[in-house]
Amino acid sequence: MSKQIYKATGNKSLFDVQFAVEKLAEIGNPLDKISKAIDFEVFRSSLESKLLNPTKKSNAGAKPYDVVLMFKILILQRYYGLGDKQVEYQILDRTSFKKFLGFETGDKIPDEKTVWAFREQVTKLGLIELIFNEFKSFLEEKGMILNQGQMVDASFTVAPRQRNTREENLKIKKGEGADLWNDKPHKKRHKDIEARWTKKNNETYYGYKNHAKVDTKSKFINTFVVTSASVHDSQAIDSLLNSNDLGQELYADSAYTGGDQEAIIAKHKMINKVHEKGYKNKPLTEEQKKSNTQKSKTRARVEHVFGFMEQSMNGLKLKSVGIVRATGIIGLINLTYNLFRYEQITRLKITY
Repeated sequence: MSKQIYKATGNKSLFDVQFAVEKLAEIGNPLDKISKAIDFEVFRSSLESKLLNPTKKSNAGAKPYDVVLMFKILILQRYYGLGDKQVEYQILDRTSFKKFLGFETGDKIPDEKTVWAFREQVTKLGLIELIFNEFKSFLEEKGMILNQGQMVDASFTVAPRQRNTREENLKIKKGEGADLWNDKPHKKRHKDIEARWTKKNNETYYGYKNHAKVDTKSKFINTFVVTSASVHDSQAIDSLLNSNDLGQELYADSAYTGGDQEAIIAKHKMINKVHEKGYKNKPLTEEQKKSNTQKSKTRARVEHVFGFMEQSMNGLKLKSVGIVRATGIIGLINLTYNLFRYEQITRLKITY
């Protein structure tokens, strides 16, 4: 039997780690790019004002991890689609993660329970929505949300499927889920009574919907609403629109057509560019088809947003229970998209 010959590895030098970091940057490390584009310290004031206790007099006990560091871990999770245990492992294992967070090899890192507890805290305090809006204001100050037109659309966010009896599901559907499993509190904590089933294009989905309003020019998300998956896309439109939309064109697919939606668009004094829909015994005219084709050139840009989330951010999936947590995680998904969109625009020097 011939002896397998392996390439000699040599001795590890002091420059090996630096070489690895430089090689990652040369190949294209998205975390290196986002670090150069975003100063995460801009979020410190909001995080500390809500999370730190200024009246604490004793320094006894373990020192908590820095709030900006923990927030960056949540961004890592959303960009790479990682659970709490997975992100702990990847921080330990990956050079790019350590560099992004400012860790050195051998540093103590937050474990999965610490990550979970931090996310629970920022979710319950509404910090994610606050920071999302702060970053949106930053984009507006930079002139990156142009407010020359808006697009609305929705995407499913899949939640863990529940294994309930038919009777339990009927009660949940009636809005009586809070009365279930009171004698089994541990089981109840793991039951989602707010997620719903729905069907679209012969495919079934269970979970929630991310309804988003997106700037037509820059493709930044500037408003979002989270509902159960069974809520029709058009039902969230009133919550998405506001006084800033006055006089702008509104683009959406034919799911947003109908008298109620037209009234809402008129109420907000927007220019209706929603696709027209054909009906049985009343198909679209050639003129309407041409109009829809023209509208699609703009409306299709909203699909780039959800496409980035699905492909670059490893899909839209939840590992949580309840609409409060779903809203927090979906808010983080939308914020993470905006952060990486900002990095792309600044790096490529895109102008509008």
